[in-house]
Amino acid sequence: MHWSEKLALVVGMIVFMEGFAWAAHKYVMHGWGWGWHRSHHEPRSGAFEKNDLYALTFAMPVMAMFVAGLRWEPLWWCALGITVYGGIYAFVHDIMVHQRFGMRWVPRRGYSKRLLQAHRLHHAVKGKERGVSFGFLFAPDPAKLKRRLAERVGP
Repeated sequence: MHWSEKLALVVGMIVFMEGFAWAAHKYVMHGWGWGWHRSHHEPRSGAFEKNDLYALTFAMPVMAMFVAGLRWEPLWWCALGITVYGGIYAFVHDIMVHQRFGMRWVPRRGYSKRLLQAHRLHHAVKGKERGVSFGFLFAPDPAKLKRRLAERVGP
C-alpha cells in the first residue's frame, strides 16, 4: 500500500469513528446500555467507573482487526485509525473534559472551550433522556445547544 492510502484509511476511520461514537452514545449508551453509562453521569468514587467497560468492549474487535490486518493490510490501518480516535477521545473526553487522572486545565477560548461547554451541556440533564450533544470531538455551538436543551427540558 502507498503511504497516502494508509493515511487516508487512518484519517477516514477517525472521521467515521466520530459518527459511530455519536450513534453509540445516543442510541446505546443513552438507550439499552444505560446500565453501564449511568455511572458516567453520576459522581465518581475512584479512578474508574462502570462506563469504562465500553472502552474495553469496543477495544476487542479492534484487537481482532489488528490481527486480521496481518493478512489483509488495509484492515490493520483501519484498526490504527480507530485506535488513534480512541487515544484522542481518552485525552479530550476523560483527561481534559472530565479531569480524570489529575488533569486540571480549563480552556479559556477556542475549540477546546467550545468542546468543554458542549459536553457540560450534555451532562446538564439528569437521566438518559432529553440530552444534547452526543458527539465527542465535534462540538456544536453552545448557544444552539442551550436553546435545544431549554426546549427539551421545558419551563
